[in-house]
Amino acid sequence: MEDLSLEFLRVVERAAIASARTMGLGDGHKSDDAAVEAMRKEMDTVRMDATIVIGEGERDAAPMLYIGEKVGRAAHDKNSSYPAVDIAVDPLEGTNLCATGEANAIVVLAASEHGGLLHAPDLYMEKIIVGPRCRGAVDLDAPPEDNLRAIAKRLSRGIEDLVVIVLDRPRHEKLIAAIRKTGARIRLISDGDLSAGINAAVMNTGVHAVMGTGGAPEGVLTAAAMRCLNGEILGRLVVSKPEHVERLAQMGIKDPKRIYGTEDLAPGKKIIFACSGVTGGGLLRGVRFFAEGSRTQSLIMTLEQRQIRFIDSVHLDKGPNAGVRFY
Repeated sequence: MEDLSLEFLRVVERAAIASARTMGLGDGHKSDDAAVEAMRKEMDTVRMDATIVIGEGERDAAPMLYIGEKVGRAAHDKNSSYPAVDIAVDPLEGTNLCATGEANAIVVLAASEHGGLLHAPDLYMEKIIVGPRCRGAVDLDAPPEDNLRAIAKRLSRGIEDLVVIVLDRPRHEKLIAAIRKTGARIRLISDGDLSAGINAAVMNTGVHAVMGTGGAPEGVLTAAAMRCLNGEILGRLVVSKPEHVERLAQMGIKDPKRIYGTEDLAPGKKIIFACSGVTGGGLLRGVRFFAEGSRTQSLIMTLEQRQIRFIDSVHLDKGPNAGVRFY
């Protein structure tokens, strides 16, 4: 399955380029549709028998990349035997960021062998995300000050030197106040807790943890990245309505209060994680267009090979005068 990593690179690059052409137009739906259509079209060229386990939603709500949808060459080559793959996608994390031209919009895809990614319900999830040196040091039920003290100790620095990313939402008012009370600094973001989680696990990004409540599907994608980066995510589903309990029961989740670790969310042994920048950010540069084509920056990680690659690609147009421009 590791042979598919460059194929998935092509998938996220094409989706990034397509959505970047809508950057700043103020139409989030158009940006998302462009990414979805490009990703779906490109995935159908990949030699795999793949199923979407996390995507744009249930079949009735999403015309493409819906949960349970079959993608890959096997959907067309009926007599071919391609590897079975589970796919989790966020075709455009930060739809609003792309629509308004703000930083940190990315295209994301995670893949594993069958059963290697939790089929998470579309609910909120409490999360805490840390890098490799802080694995095992945090507790989802502990007060923020205890977790920050433990993180600071592992990193051999003061709490006041820590930077924590939190989604800027009213539900996080108490969390923000508790973090600030410790002296730690907060970077509030409007969207994109998945890319924030990757930043927390990569050294020298200036981010030391992510705390708060975000989407559960994004939690699974983050877990796939953490498996490759040796980071850690702890998560618990937010069950606030009777229909949530019923839905979890239908999905076979018996304990709605369970705390999921990294390997619970992404237990696969053959995980590939790919993302490509759409608008520029701290982790990846966004798509840049020039007369002869475009340029992308992507991140590809493979668990089995233990490889983490930042890839800068130039995509030339097919015109006779197209050439590479370095800048």
